[in-house]
Amino acid sequence: MNSSASEGYLKIGDVARKVGVSPSVIRSWESLGLARPRRTASKYRLYTSEDVKLLKRARFLRKVRGLNAAAIVQLLKREGRVRPAADGNAGAIGGRLRQLRAKRGLSLAQVARSVGISVGFLSAMERSQMSGSVGTLRKLARFYKTNILDFFDASGASRRRVRPEERKVLEAGPGVRMELLAWGNTVMEPHLFRIAPESGSGESYTHEGEEFLYVLRGELAITLEGEEYRLKPGDSFYFESATPHRWKNPGRHETWLLWVNTPPTF
Repeated sequence: MNSSASEGYLKIGDVARKVGVSPSVIRSWESLGLARPRRTASKYRLYTSEDVKLLKRARFLRKVRGLNAAAIVQLLKREGRVRPAADGNAGAIGGRLRQLRAKRGLSLAQVARSVGISVGFLSAMERSQMSGSVGTLRKLARFYKTNILDFFDASGASRRRVRPEERKVLEAGPGVRMELLAWGNTVMEPHLFRIAPESGSGESYTHEGEEFLYVLRGELAITLEGEEYRLKPGDSFYFESATPHRWKNPGRHETWLLWVNTPPTF
């Protein structure tokens, strides 16, 4: 993440001063899922204002109500402020990619060459050390004749209500978080996208179906067949998925989108 992408974010020392605890306490809370900072290329932690609010709430619960860290996590989960760790998601994607390749008896080199990525990058993805962009995940899904939804481990029956902490989460490359809002026997595929500044889909991609998106906060630049559209909060956008498209957050703050694909073949 470059310097322009880090604008609007805070480093751990700044957060510690704002919250009133030491950096070591913040790191220990992070290990429990109370904060999920983004990382720069040099591994520095970057926190949002939402992270600060959550950590201030945790400090209040510790200082005023005398709760220990485990009790704080459980209370915040019940309040819907903390999502279960997406552990499983990065790990599940890597394991799923290995499984798909092994099932076909293919080498890393064969898959990497067919998809157009390096062997080292594919290997790191399979070991859950790196995550691919939406464009890369789409290429892999197409190669394996599946879809990105399959990487969510979206098993289980469909349900009418999905609470925030129950969402399926996929980290689709640096700075792009996809939260699946409904799954099972559905004809639509609704997501909440959270996109960090300067992050995006990578290269253009296509697939079957139609797409609708609505900007909840922040900005989005989406390009279709060479024409760029700049979207602001409250803007909605529709297009056919077969149209080559790519997108990114051009702003200084995190972008939130309601993004719906139909059919669920993303």
